[in-house]
Amino acid sequence: MSTETIRAAELLKEHRDSIDRLDAILVYTLGERFKHTQAVGKLKAEHDLPPSDPARETAQIARLEDLAKRASLDPEFAKKFLNFIIAEVIQHHQSHQDNT
Repeated sequence: MSTETIRAAELLKEHRDSIDRLDAILVYTLGERFKHTQAVGKLKAEHDLPPSDPARETAQIARLEDLAKRASLDPEFAKKFLNFIIAEVIQHHQSHQDNT
């Protein structure tokens, strides 16, 4: 193998190691986020509050789009990602309401 090929393989490994670490951070962060949203869902169910809050969701999407722009991340991707999470959270909140 050439020196350039060896160096490319080393760089590839470094990038992949970083990606693996970031994936772990994402998973643990989502786990922590869902612990809080589960608590919110239980609180809403106990107090007969609606499972969704459209005004907050709109504000959160705008906030995330702004954060995405500042992080050089496609805001449309960030919006889709948050909408996916919100849908999952609402489903959890609805299940808490159904169980009370």
